[in-house]
Amino acid sequence: MTRTKDHKAHTPFLSRPGVRRLLPFTLITAIALVFIFENRASVEIRLLVPMVTMPLWGALLIAWGLGMLACLFTVRRRSKRR
Repeated sequence: MTRTKDHKAHTPFLSRPGVRRLLPFTLITAIALVFIFENRASVEIRLLVPMVTMPLWGALLIAWGLGMLACLFTVRRRSKRR
């Protein structure tokens, strides 16, 4: 079996640059979400003045989402500088 020049060699899935960059993010996200949804007890949270009672998973999910937004803005800002 001969290969022609216009036929690209098959690259393994895990050695692709996009997959190698995305794999740690996916793994950490999965672990974080499992941790978040396993904590279902209600907690009281002080938001400057008011006291809010909510499930712990909701507070953790909000904190995780804000962290992801901060990361997104930081990465986007760094790529514009270069």
